[in-house]
Parts: sequence; C-alpha cells; structure tokens
Amino acid sequence: NAGTQSGAEQQDTLGSRVRGNDKEVAVLADLAEQAARLCKADLVTEMVGEFPELQGLMGGYYAAKEGLPQEVAEAIRDHYKPVGQGDVVPMAPVTVAVSLADKLDNLLSFFKIDLLPTGSKDPFALRRAGLGYLSLIQRSGLRLHLQSAAQAWGESSDGIHGLRVADFLFDRLGVQLKDEGVRHDYIQASRAWTEGSDTDGCLDRVEARARALTDFLSTEDGTNLLAGYKRAANILKKEDWRGIEGEISQTGEEDPLSGVDDPDLAPVIAAKMAERHAAAAHLSYTPEPAEKALIDALDAAAPRAAQAVEAEQFADAMAALATLRAPIDRFFEEVTVNAEEAEKRQARLALLARFRDAVHRVADFSRIEG
Repeated sequence: NAGTQSGAEQQDTLGSRVRGNDKEVAVLADLAEQAARLCKADLVTEMVGEFPELQGLMGGYYAAKEGLPQEVAEAIRDHYKPVGQGDVVPMAPVTVAVSLADKLDNLLSFFKIDLLPTGSKDPFALRRAGLGYLSLIQRSGLRLHLQSAAQAWGESSDGIHGLRVADFLFDRLGVQLKDEGVRHDYIQASRAWTEGSDTDGCLDRVEARARALTDFLSTEDGTNLLAGYKRAANILKKEDWRGIEGEISQTGEEDPLSGVDDPDLAPVIAAKMAERHAAAAHLSYTPEPAEKALIDALDAAAPRAAQAVEAEQFADAMAALATLRAPIDRFFEEVTVNAEEAEKRQARLALLARFRDAVHRVADFSRIEG
C-alpha cells in the first residue's frame, strides 16, 4: 500500500516498475528486430514466386514452423497490412513496429530515386503505403512526429527525402480527412504552426487541431475572425511594419520571436516580447474606446488560447479566439490605423501585430484560402 510505504520503499517500487518496463521494451524491440530481418525471406521461395499474393502469409507460416515466437510469426504474416481501405489494421506492438518500418522504408527508397506518384499514376502503390502508415499510427494511438521519424529512418544525407516523405504523408492525411469535411488548407494551417517542434508535428495533434479549426471556421465568429486576421496581416505587410524598435521585419507572417522553440532562449524571448507589449501598452495618448477594447480582449484571450493549445484543448483555444471577433471588427470600424501622428500609427500597428500573433499561436491562418 503506497500510503503505508516509506519514501525509500516507494522509490524502490517505482524503480522496479521502470526496470520492468525497460525489460519489456527490450524484449519487444528484440522480437521486432527478428521479424524485420525475416519478413521478406519468403519472397525467394517457390511458393511465393508462383503465388505472389501469399507473401507475408507464407513467411508467417514458415516462422511458426521453425519455432520462432508467436509475435515474430504474426508480425511477418501481417506486416504488409493494412492494404487499402477496409483492410484489417494490426494492433500487436511488434507487428505495428515492423509494418511502420517497412512502409516508411518503402516510401524513402522510392523518394530517393524520384519514382513518385504523378496524377493518376502510382505504379508502386506509394499512396496506399502512405495511408496504411497513417492508419497504423491512428489506430494504435501512437504519438509519432512524422518529420522526425522520416529523417531518423534515413541516413543523415537523406534528410531532404525525409522532409519530402513527411510532406507526402500530411498530403495523404488531407485526402483521408477530405470526406469528413476537413479541408486541405486547414491541415496545412494546423501543421504550419508546428514546423520545428518535436511535439506538434505529431499526427494526432495536427489532426485534432484541423478538426477544431474546421468546426470554428464553420461559425460566423470564425469566418469573421478570419477576415479580420487577413485584413490585419495585409495592413502589416503593406506598411512593412518593423515593430516598436524597428529591428525585425514584419511582412504579414507571424513574429519570428513567437515561433522560436528553444528552451535556452525562452527567457530572453519572453522578456523581449513582454518589452514589446509593454511599449505598446504604455501610451502617451488616450486610446480610443475601440482600441482599448481590443487591448483588453487580447489581454484576456491570448493567455487562454495559449494555455488551451498547451493542454491540447484545441476547441477551447478556438473559443478563446472567438472572443476577439467583435473587438477586431469594432477596431476596424472605429479606429484609423494609418493615423497622421507617428506614435498612434506605430502603436496601432503593434496592436494589430499582437492580434495576428495571438491567432497564429492557435493555427497559421495565413495558409487558409478564401
């Protein structure tokens, strides 16, 4: 009973569990390696040579007859699955590992020699392999960063091919979700925010974000906020706004500082962005009511949205953004951004940049069409 154990006893119990997990993982890894080494062995047999549709099935049979572990035999038998829509998706850990490795290796091999699907032609069934790869991740609940996995699987010189494979897989995700009403540009908007991150490039997060974005943009608040975002971004781009101190070019995209994902730089970045917001907040003039309303709305909504994204509550993040719809509409109706006074103009551009960056922390709305 944990309630009656001493701290040392609890540490010993926890340590034994960790060691037990390590042993279990090591066993599964060993079984997966055995299956991976043997999964193509049946291709040289006369049986598979005459009946190619038996590949995998015969390999599993031979492995079982040789007395190999059941997990190895099943992984060899099922590692081609799923083959097409409606096929059974393996769930056994060893089989999933071997199947993922086989499909990723297949994709990288063909991408390296530029034998890619074109139009309706896909002679090597790479699109099917991509969809199978995605199905395995989705059904098994894996958290796998597609770009990192693709790059890690290839040699260091194959980094560019890993990026291309990741792009290809996200395109397949778009095709897979199209029938469910999730647009391709919503996938891109959800993924673009994740570039360079070791967690947000994960399939499940991108998919969840895209689904929440789909729901949000189907509402009046969502469509109007998108229009407000695009108007703000266009103004910033047109003005070539360089911020309060003029040190970083703003071209309608997200502030580069807000996209930096480096723990060592985090304190410096946070201080710099706080300095910018403070400069925009302490004005020597009295802001107009609509201007003040947007400032207050951002003060409330931006932290809520950021916290919701961190907690992977993407619907809540969109709900936080929805509260900005009325203030940004009112701002554009009542406030002259390009004021004659330089201080007012700079402060209002800074406020629009803050609005744009708050939206960017949820999804890259610049990738959304329309």
